[in-house]
Amino acid sequence: MPHIPGHAPRRTDDVVIGPLDLPARVDEALAVQALAFGLGADEVAVRRQIVLRHMTYPGARALGATTSENRLVGFVYGMPNDRTHWWSTVVEPYLRARGHDDWLDGSFVITELHVHPRHQNRGIGRALITSITDGAAEPRSILSAIDTDSPARGLYHSLGYEDLARQVLFPSAPMPYAVMGAPLPLRRR
Repeated sequence: MPHIPGHAPRRTDDVVIGPLDLPARVDEALAVQALAFGLGADEVAVRRQIVLRHMTYPGARALGATTSENRLVGFVYGMPNDRTHWWSTVVEPYLRARGHDDWLDGSFVITELHVHPRHQNRGIGRALITSITDGAAEPRSILSAIDTDSPARGLYHSLGYEDLARQVLFPSAPMPYAVMGAPLPLRRR
C-alpha cells in the first residue's frame, strides 16, 4: 500500500485503513454505499459519474477500509470545500439563515462516508473520518447527514461535529439533512 503523508495505513479489527484509488474502485465503493444507504441501480449510476467528477477536483482524497483479501468494506472521500460546487450552493442559504455560512470557507468537506453493514459498529467509520481529516490543511470539517437520530450522527457528534443547519432539503432527496461542522483535528474518545 503506498504511503501518503498524513495517511499511514491503520488497522481496525481485521481491516486496514489506507489510501484508496477511488476512480479505479468506484464500482466496489458504490456497492458498499448502495448496501449501507439503500440505493437502487439508477441512483448508483448517477452517483458513479458524480464520484468520478469529484475525484478530479483539486485536493480530493479518498481512503478505504479493506480486508486481508483486499475486499473494500468502507470508504470515505472529501475535498477542500468550494462555494461554487453544487452541494455548497444548496446548503449556503440554510447556513446563512443561521449565521454559519462562513463554514463554507476554510473547510474540508466529507463528501461520502460509508461502511458495509456487516462491518459497522467496529470503529471503521471513526477511523476513516479521523484519518482523512488528519491530513487536511483546512482548520475545520463540514458534512451533511440525514437529519435523524442515527448512529452516523451519533458518531459525528462524538467527534466534535455540531449542527450548523437542520432540515436542509436537497433536490430529489426524500429526507431532510443536517449540515454539521467541527474544528480539526477531530475530537478523540
